[in-house]
Amino acid sequence: MFQATLYIVATPIGNLGDMVPRAVEVLQSVALIAAEDTRHSRRLLSHFSIDVPLVPYHDHSREHNIEKIERHLAAGDSVALISDAGTPLIADPGYRIVSRARALGYRVEPIPGPCALIAALSASGLPSDRFCFEGFLPAKSAARESTLSSLAYETRTLIFYEAPHRLLDALKAMALTWADRQAVIAREITKTFETFLSGTVSELVSIVEQDANQQRGEIVIMVRGYHNDKATAVIDAKAEHTMNILLAEFPVKKAAALAAEITGLKKRDLYQWAIERSDGC
Repeated sequence: MFQATLYIVATPIGNLGDMVPRAVEVLQSVALIAAEDTRHSRRLLSHFSIDVPLVPYHDHSREHNIEKIERHLAAGDSVALISDAGTPLIADPGYRIVSRARALGYRVEPIPGPCALIAALSASGLPSDRFCFEGFLPAKSAARESTLSSLAYETRTLIFYEAPHRLLDALKAMALTWADRQAVIAREITKTFETFLSGTVSELVSIVEQDANQQRGEIVIMVRGYHNDKATAVIDAKAEHTMNILLAEFPVKKAAALAAEITGLKKRDLYQWAIERSDGC
């Protein structure tokens, strides 16, 4: 068994006071630090007087960067992996090097610390006994709606990271099936403009539309899981017949929109009926 260690070191997500002493000690002691963005990380390391060589490491790292990390480990030197902020590998790069280090027999040791999704959930007021982290939603609308539809009956609290410029689109897509679900947006956690917004998904859409400041910074979206605490939307036989015809030709969203125009019923109720019908098949 090799003595060299690959340390997975969590760093602050905003407030530098959240850097744990053990993380500083480890970063000062290793021979090399692998960082997602070396320019960003140099500012952090300078603040804590850490003068250790840096090598870039991310999902598209060249093989020679990975080999450099492995050469240090092979020589008996320890290496630290850090991301731009928070705990490495949580919606950040790092999986490949950790997997390779373990396969080669090196020790991999986590140095716990800040994590945006855990900090957000702990202060959200949503159920936290069971939760499901989905990372970033797909950027393209069709893929995003498909992902959200697959989560329609997930009973755990759902947690997403989202880019500021896609926040409103993501919320609008969520509102198609989760309009009345309780949700929380956590923004800029531990930073000067930390904000928590609570309400139904549809209410949050309105808030974000009216306040451009809510579309800035680092964002976590949390949505309460599915609970069958009300009866499935009831639609009459004629509406069911109409929906069955349309569903044979169109995706659920399009079929519900067309059926709403034909029957005068709410698109949301027709959409929900179709989703619950497909879930039960």
